[in-house]
Amino acid sequence: MSNNIRYKQLGIIGAIVLLIAFLFTRDIKGLVKPKEENGKGGPASAAQMAPAGPAQEISLTEVSATAKNLISTSLAAEITSLETTFNGASEKDKVQTAKLLAQKWDDVEQSAPSAMYLEVVALQEQTLDNWLITGDRFLKAFDNTRDSLLQPALLQNANAAFSNAVKIDSTSNDAKTGLGITIVEGMGMPMQGIAMLMDVVKKDPKNLKANMSLGTFAIKSGQFDKAIARFNDIIAIKPSPDAYFYLATAYENLGKNTEAIDAYLKSKKLAANPTLSKFIDDKVLALKSKN
Repeated sequence: MSNNIRYKQLGIIGAIVLLIAFLFTRDIKGLVKPKEENGKGGPASAAQMAPAGPAQEISLTEVSATAKNLISTSLAAEITSLETTFNGASEKDKVQTAKLLAQKWDDVEQSAPSAMYLEVVALQEQTLDNWLITGDRFLKAFDNTRDSLLQPALLQNANAAFSNAVKIDSTSNDAKTGLGITIVEGMGMPMQGIAMLMDVVKKDPKNLKANMSLGTFAIKSGQFDKAIARFNDIIAIKPSPDAYFYLATAYENLGKNTEAIDAYLKSKKLAANPTLSKFIDDKVLALKSKN
């Protein structure tokens, strides 16, 4: 019996992972492999966690080449020209060209090369905002890539960026939220990241990023009642298709099919995505057959 329940939960979570790509432009992944925690759950200090630079080497040449296959030939040629300028520039001029390249890549939703050029800027102009945007872009790249070899490096670089942001301003909720998310995703003990996110929510109850990460972690760890409370709070702040979808998932896992159907349909309405709509229509039909 317990195995059947477990398989059901894994199936639901697997469906979420597949649907994330079109639910909305994600800032948070939030679904992590549960681990037993033997250590304390408190956040580590900024001094312990903040590296001086990039955490792991990523080949910018390879990342750029891969991304160029996904954009138009004319834009790829324009970026190649800028990269030639970047490679031959002085350190000062490199920063300006890196900013242009980051924007070019961001305009076409290629987060990995954008993040790497933003990192070049942040290493030269070490401000809170520069590290925050770098961390956000690395997290987005981590969420979007299906390259299992690249994912850990992107997450490590996101962690490094947010660690440097915390080092600059230990009171920044944005920095602590980003850092907490990277820890929950796999950069350390999940409960350490949870503690950091809980601290953010305590100080800023309407922080959507922190709340979303806590909610998705509750689903992954099977704490469906907590997930329902969390996503209802999120929806009260700002309704979104992903929040309703996660809420529906939590209800479904508790056998509350009527509530799950209602939440799924609200997710479908807000998302207005054909693929998601088809999935939800099938899901609703299956749930109605159980009533």
